[in-house]
Amino acid sequence: MNSLVANCKKIAESSWFKNVITLVIIIAGVLVGIQTYHAYAERNQEILEVLDTVILWIFVLEIVIKLVAEGRKPWNYFTNGWNVFDFIIVAAAFLPFGGSSITILRLLRLLRVLKLISALPKLQMLVSALLKSIPSMGYVSLLLLILFYIYAVIGVFFFGTNDPIHFGDLETSMLSLFRVVTLEDWTDVMYINMFGCENYGYDGAIKPCMDSVAQPALSIAYFVSFVLIGTMIMLNLFIGIIMNGMDEAKAEMEMEASEERKGSVSVADLETKLHEMQVLINRLAQAEQQQK
Repeated sequence: MNSLVANCKKIAESSWFKNVITLVIIIAGVLVGIQTYHAYAERNQEILEVLDTVILWIFVLEIVIKLVAEGRKPWNYFTNGWNVFDFIIVAAAFLPFGGSSITILRLLRLLRVLKLISALPKLQMLVSALLKSIPSMGYVSLLLLILFYIYAVIGVFFFGTNDPIHFGDLETSMLSLFRVVTLEDWTDVMYINMFGCENYGYDGAIKPCMDSVAQPALSIAYFVSFVLIGTMIMLNLFIGIIMNGMDEAKAEMEMEASEERKGSVSVADLETKLHEMQVLINRLAQAEQQQK
């Protein structure tokens, strides 16, 4: 039993085993992509199903090996969040979906690609950084929402009559500002209010353009300030938060790796000291025999 646990632990921690699992995950993702070509998938349905089944049982074998590697405490496997993540993805494949739920089954197969995150430490670090950044990103998002609300109200007040398509009401104004903050043809929205709807954008033929008002100075100040604050400043805030999260995640991973190295070094030191003690005992025994 001890030898089985030791062998499973050795396999689970080996680089070749991790590389094989990573390759299988990539193949699983390719198979899901192939199934989007319906004509080809129908012609090779049997082969694809066999490959899908083989991949599923490889993932099951991976979980079994890692569970056995924990010895008499298999529940330790679930103390690692990434192991729980893998277990859920694999277990979902055994749910009784079929018939009308075939789309859900395909989606569950697609989720296997997410196992690539748990297989690659660098991806784990990125995901951990994003998760750590969520609380701070929430406050920045709230600040951005307040900015959107203020500018949306101003937009309705000053541009609602000239540009009802983009600033006719509060919700439409906020949607237009989202377009502006993504820099998707935001200059067209600005020019409509700079030159008036009868001179730009509406082509003078669209019925909503009933009260054309050109406001060049106000439009430039409004849109340029919003782009600078909403895009440049807020984007840098998001980037800064994510970078800080990445630093924290990297520090945690380095700390865990350092603890693992310390543990392995301490075991090696203990073995060395035991060997030295054994040599010393043997020399003392030989000295006593020579004296006799």
